Amino acid sequence: MDNALLTRIAEALERLAPPPPAPPRVEGADAFVWHAEPVARLAPVARVSRVELGLLQGVERQKGILLENTLRFARGHAANNVMLWGARGMGKSSLIKAAHAAANAEIPGSLALIEIQREDIRTLPELLNILRAQPRRCLVFCDDLSFEKEDADYKALKSVLDGGIEGRPVNVLFYATSNRRHLMSRDMIENERSTAIHGQEAVEEKVSLSDRFGLWIGFHNCDQPTYFAMVEGYAASFGIALSPEELRRQANEWSVTRGGRSGRVAWQFIQDLGGRLGVAT
Repeated sequence: MDNALLTRIAEALERLAPPPPAPPRVEGADAFVWHAEPVARLAPVARVSRVELGLLQGVERQKGILLENTLRFARGHAANNVMLWGARGMGKSSLIKAAHAAANAEIPGSLALIEIQREDIRTLPELLNILRAQPRRCLVFCDDLSFEKEDADYKALKSVLDGGIEGRPVNVLFYATSNRRHLMSRDMIENERSTAIHGQEAVEEKVSLSDRFGLWIGFHNCDQPTYFAMVEGYAASFGIALSPEELRRQANEWSVTRGGRSGRVAWQFIQDLGGRLGVAT
């Protein structure tokens, strides 16, 4: 078989083969979900499930810090990666989504919010390589981030936060929420100390991961006045007409049945109350 014939066959096969998929682009929406498999893609989110920034009560200090950092980034200035850590149900992920919406309201289309699942953290370098070539600024967001024993995915995140040889893309920030300040449980830390040849060094390698976030924002357990402020803020926003005394009585009863107070419990109470009263929330 001569070379000319082989060339024609190769060209024909090339024409029949499907073109390689175009790299994902951050266009057409303000929020996306990263899917690493089977084909890397950014799925647009038509409507983000979020709460308005003004409705988030009891976290004024945290709100101010995160909003300032996010607005600075949206304006094209330097800003920090952020870890929001602490008590469950106090609005960590809600605050990230609300700050993103507030920044886009002030500077339309400036920021894309990209959610990456905890199990896909190992593909974070791949995602950042895609985003590096985008003109738009992006907040990569991972909710409920933590690492378990024998979990090496933290190394991918560590290299991203450190920047590596390429450096972190200037158009990308990483925001994460966690119930653990150091992203690993206390018993894991103690286990590392007791079993590793150089126990303290093994612990420090994992604990130091959280040090690579420029901002740590702590969320603490909710006291009763803060819980009532959350409930009253939601009730006023949705036009729920109950006396303050009755609203607090029912809110307190709801928190007792749920075994605690938090922003999430306050929101769930208002959803239930609005449903009973026929008020859209």
